[in-house]
Amino acid sequence: MEFVAFQESLSEPMPPAGASVYLQALWHDAQGNWERAHELIQDLPDANAAWIHAYLHRQEGDLWNADYWYRRAGKKRPANTLQQEWEQLVQVFL
Repeated sequence: MEFVAFQESLSEPMPPAGASVYLQALWHDAQGNWERAHELIQDLPDANAAWIHAYLHRQEGDLWNADYWYRRAGKKRPANTLQQEWEQLVQVFL
C-alpha cells in the first residue's frame, strides 16, 4: 500500500484490510480515536509499538510519559510537528 492510499483510507469506516496493528493504531489516531489507537499499542512489547506509544503520549501532551516511551523505542522526542511524525510513522510501517 502507498502512503496516499493509506491517507485515502481515512474516509472509510475501518482501517485497510491486512493493515498491521501499527498501521491500525495510526489509522484510528488519524480518525481522532486516540483511545482505540492507545488500546491497540499499549501492551505490545516491541520498539515499534513503543515509538507509536511515545507519539500518542506526545500528542496527548504527556511529555514525561512520551519521553519514557521514546527511550523504550531507542529514539528521542522529535522537534517536528505531530503531523510530520504521524506521516513518518505511517511511511515506516507501510
